[in-house]
Amino acid sequence: MRTRGFIGMTLAAVALVLSLAGCGQSAQSRTPSVAAVPLPARARVLAQVTRCNPGANQYCAVQLVVVGRYGSSDALLRSERKYLKSLGWGLVNAQTADEHAAESPGHKFHLVFATAALDLKDVDLGWVRRSRTIARVLSQTMINRQSALSLMLESGAA
Repeated sequence: MRTRGFIGMTLAAVALVLSLAGCGQSAQSRTPSVAAVPLPARARVLAQVTRCNPGANQYCAVQLVVVGRYGSSDALLRSERKYLKSLGWGLVNAQTADEHAAESPGHKFHLVFATAALDLKDVDLGWVRRSRTIARVLSQTMINRQSALSLMLESGAA
């Protein structure tokens, strides 16, 4: 009797794991490409990390650190906003007052971006979440006095 109960519980656990694995695959299939991130002239990707949320609202996002040859991070941010607008991206409200956000034409992509200093502040306060790698690289750009932005690209409107 106990063997049947154990086998039944084992099969139920395997079914649960397989169903959750299937959910994660659908989120990962919608993972945006770094190539979809419009960057202004003189800007380049320094680091990137893909993060997926397998919960009820499944999505995958690409977190980036972008540096550029600009006088300040604010100048890089203004250049990014201007470039996005020139490509037809619509500027939308972001999660915090320190962030900026935009949606691509057709709402295929949602981009959130902030200066390195403000993003690190928001991470420290627990207002936003970034991978350890992204936070470390953002900190390093501050130490190196580089003009830097934190970006997060998601598929679809957030």
